[in-house]
Amino acid sequence: MTENLATYIDQTLLKPEATPDDVRKLVADARELAVFGVCVSPSLVTVAKEAAAGSDLAVVTVCGFPSGAHSAAVKADEAKRSVAEGADEIDMVINVGAAVSGDYATTEQEIAAVRAAVPAPHLLKVIVESAALTDEQLTAVCRAATRAGADFVKTSTGFHPTGGATVHAVEVMRAAIGPQVRIKASGGIRTLEDAEAMIAAGATRLGLSSARSVLEGKASTSAY
Repeated sequence: MTENLATYIDQTLLKPEATPDDVRKLVADARELAVFGVCVSPSLVTVAKEAAAGSDLAVVTVCGFPSGAHSAAVKADEAKRSVAEGADEIDMVINVGAAVSGDYATTEQEIAAVRAAVPAPHLLKVIVESAALTDEQLTAVCRAATRAGADFVKTSTGFHPTGGATVHAVEVMRAAIGPQVRIKASGGIRTLEDAEAMIAAGATRLGLSSARSVLEGKASTSAY
């Protein structure tokens, strides 16, 4: 088992019906498990931040989620607002249609716009929806993210019908990114074996909605 696996994990709650109490319970569980962070919807960032006060737990949120079909300006504004409310990290969804059509200039421009709204030391992760892309498209998107200054590329939202993270996708991403960029695998990681395989392939962060089950070696039925 990977040593300190919990420190790789963003424990995730992005269900539309999640309540403030759900987030408080998420944070309490995350603190007990000593995971790296929690990932919540933008409207719940302040709740998560208050619940995580006094701990080292990172508060992560999303922008352009889950479709990515928002304008770059909307994504940048959403990210800026989340940072102002206390988010430590932003996971943005790219315009997947632009990537599928080969318009990587749009990909790079929108990532750069969100990067400008999320200054260091805040981290920017770029969700590329890897299962919807060919290897060629995935490579090009990861290179665009590198040029635009992303800190991470992330496989999936966990909501796309094409599926979530795969070992192959992580390997393709690792080959395409620059040395300063890291990988977050998310979507469909349901077992300890899944988590370890993603790390072995090159992931340095994992998005899990059932962190406790995975850490205890039990299979999860969660889609995220």
